Amino acid sequence: MKIVSWNVNGLRAILNKNFATDIQRLDPDILCLQEIKAKPSQLPPDSEFLPSLPFKYFHAAERLGYSGTAIFSKTPCKVLEAENFATNVANTQSLLFPDSMIEPQEGRVQVVDCGAFWLVNVYTPNANGGGELKRLSFRHEFWDPKFCEFLKALEYSKPIVTCGDFNVAHREIDLAHPEQNHRSAGFTDEERKGFSRYIGCDFVDIFRQFYPNKPNCYTWWSYRMSARQRNIGWRIDYFLISKLLAPAIKSIEIYADIMGSDHAPMGIEL
Repeated sequence: MKIVSWNVNGLRAILNKNFATDIQRLDPDILCLQEIKAKPSQLPPDSEFLPSLPFKYFHAAERLGYSGTAIFSKTPCKVLEAENFATNVANTQSLLFPDSMIEPQEGRVQVVDCGAFWLVNVYTPNANGGGELKRLSFRHEFWDPKFCEFLKALEYSKPIVTCGDFNVAHREIDLAHPEQNHRSAGFTDEERKGFSRYIGCDFVDIFRQFYPNKPNCYTWWSYRMSARQRNIGWRIDYFLISKLLAPAIKSIEIYADIMGSDHAPMGIEL
């Protein structure tokens, strides 16, 4: 099975940028998208839109043109809805579905049952939140600990594959200029500790399992200063896998040559 994850920075916009051809080349069994910035009614009909992935599940933000996630699949998926979380997942310990922490809802987390594992598609809130790290305390005190607890509750029943834009570069190797960015959104001590929490809870950063010390591997580049052409980037998109399932991952790749967004798609084979 091949799973591809991609922050598309606007699904309507990327449809005009070789998106269908790029997805055809990648040929995923499941495609997880973040920051779709669209509702299904704003997109082409299913018959005209990625027909190789006919089963489409959208989780749009209430605010128009903002945030949102989507999962496309070759085969049907059973979606875990927020209202069914407590009754379908053991050991929830009265945990909230992560989206419930934000009002109006921003469509940031999707969960589907893939049989042998849960697949979680996430678009983590940016700590900047409009500037000056306005959402950093929310990230540090609420989102990261609660999302980690949420994943562990899901994992109680079966392993987890979590993918998406985590909006943090975990280690200095994960961005081009760490020395200049210690108080920048995405590389604060608080955000890095939040990501370390997932590692401490036995979720594996699969890219670093395969490439523990490989530098210059990024998934996001600023549109300014020709950053992508110069590879001045950040690795802020991840596949986090339950330790039990990690040995089943055959490969992981960042498709840095695929354009259309300020993020590159990533894919795993299992």
